[in-house]
Amino acid sequence: MLDRKTLRKRPTPVGDTDPFTPDAARPVRVRARALNADTHFEPHRHAWGQLAYCATGIVQVMASPDDPTLQAVTYIVPPSRAVWIPPGMHHAVTVREAAELRTLYVHAEATPPGWSDCRMIVVSPLLRELVQAMDAATRRAAEPLRDQLLIQLVLDELAHADTQTLGVPLPSDKRLRALCEAVLNAPGERATLAQWAADTGASERTVARLFREELGTTYQQWRQQAVLAHALPLLARGVPVGQVAAATGYASDSAFSAMFKAAMGHPPTRWGLQADGHG
Repeated sequence: MLDRKTLRKRPTPVGDTDPFTPDAARPVRVRARALNADTHFEPHRHAWGQLAYCATGIVQVMASPDDPTLQAVTYIVPPSRAVWIPPGMHHAVTVREAAELRTLYVHAEATPPGWSDCRMIVVSPLLRELVQAMDAATRRAAEPLRDQLLIQLVLDELAHADTQTLGVPLPSDKRLRALCEAVLNAPGERATLAQWAADTGASERTVARLFREELGTTYQQWRQQAVLAHALPLLARGVPVGQVAAATGYASDSAFSAMFKAAMGHPPTRWGLQADGHG
């Protein structure tokens, strides 16, 4: 049996959301929290939309649509990115590295047009500063005119944000779900599909069929998405390519770089610049 530790999650109450509930008068509110690594918020939902953004640190967001025909998806989110969660969507959050979490709560009627599903967006320098300004505004006496101007700018910046398809789909089948979560929790493990399958009590053939039926992909294609989800936050922090390659199970820098360039269209050395908005 392979030694693959799962994350030690400490369930944390979501807390009182009343002071941050958006309404027609203030359709965007900001909630700031400093969270320790491995903090975990169990699946929950809100009547409003939510943008999960870290000023520092890394979080993992998993969203699960109520519609059984739609796939659950997980995102690993560095400070240069944010995840949009539409109103009513079940979601859970796990802190992978101690994070300064900035959550934008957006009134359902202020949701950007077409944003009915989850998506990862690029956090522009302007949006980053707007979130910081809104957070600062909550700590001082109310300035209604300034608040409204900030809200309108935030909504406009969201509507024009670039999106990236970096979510990792998750299956509904319990055996395959357990395998996928194990891979996500141990991206550096160089196990074959047969070895992963053995831990779930299923055969390699069964698991391969489930990948095709549930996710419409092969194990290798799915694992590449999982690797990218882990690698991008590390590269964005300036971790050397060699360390990122080793952390995601690649035997050499060149093999990792070739996979990355084929998937992203540019070498991993450029990601740090792009993540900071300079690429």
